[in-house]
Amino acid sequence: MTERLALFPLGTVLFPGATLPLHLFEERYRLLARDLLARPEPRRFGVVGIELGHEVGPGSAQRLAEVGCVAEVRRISPHPDGRFDLVAVGGARFRVKRFDRSLPYLRGDVELLPERPGPAAEPLAEAVRALFARYLKRLAAAGARLAEPPPLPADPVALSYTIAAAAVLDPPDKQRLLAAEDAGRRLRAELALLHREARLLSVLPTVPAGQFLDGGVTPN
Repeated sequence: MTERLALFPLGTVLFPGATLPLHLFEERYRLLARDLLARPEPRRFGVVGIELGHEVGPGSAQRLAEVGCVAEVRRISPHPDGRFDLVAVGGARFRVKRFDRSLPYLRGDVELLPERPGPAAEPLAEAVRALFARYLKRLAAAGARLAEPPPLPADPVALSYTIAAAAVLDPPDKQRLLAAEDAGRRLRAELALLHREARLLSVLPTVPAGQFLDGGVTPN
C-alpha cells in the first residue's frame, strides 16, 4: 500500500527515533512549511538522502536514495521574514516508488517498510552495545568533544537505529544502515563499521567531524 508524502532531500540520513532540526529559508521549503501548517495534526513529511548533488539551490539534488524515513513534525516556528524553524522526529522507514516533481517541493508515492528483529538480533545487540562503549572511549581519547552519549535501548531494533544515528560515519554508510532489511543485518553491519572506525582511530591524529559530534541544525 502506498501513500503520497512531501519529500525533503538532505545530505544527512534521518533514522527512526532521531531528532531532526531544520532551518527553512528556500522558498520551496517555506511553501512546504506553510502547507504542513495548513493540515491537521499529525503533520509529517519524508526525508530522503542525497546520493548525488547538494541540499541548497534549484535542481540541486540530482540522485536520491530509494529508502527514506518519515519525519513526524513536533514544532514549526515561523519567523517574521517568512523563514521557519522546524523540529521533527524520525518515524517509519519507507521506499519511494515514484517521485512527483509537479510542485516546487518534491513529493513521492512511498511504501512503508516493516520492522523485524531478524536472525540473531539479541546476541548481535549485546556485541554492538559493548563495542559501541569502547568506540566512544576511543573517540574521547582521540580528542573528540562528544555530546552526551545517547541512552541505549534494550530492544534490538531501536538499538540498531540509535547506534546508526550516533556513530560518526559517512552518509553512504548511514544510508546502507537505514536500508538494511532487518535489525539483525543492521547490527551485523554496525559491528563491522565500528571495528573499522576503531582501527582508523588508532592511526589517525584527529577525528572526523560528524553528526554525533556537533548535533547542529540542518539548513535546507
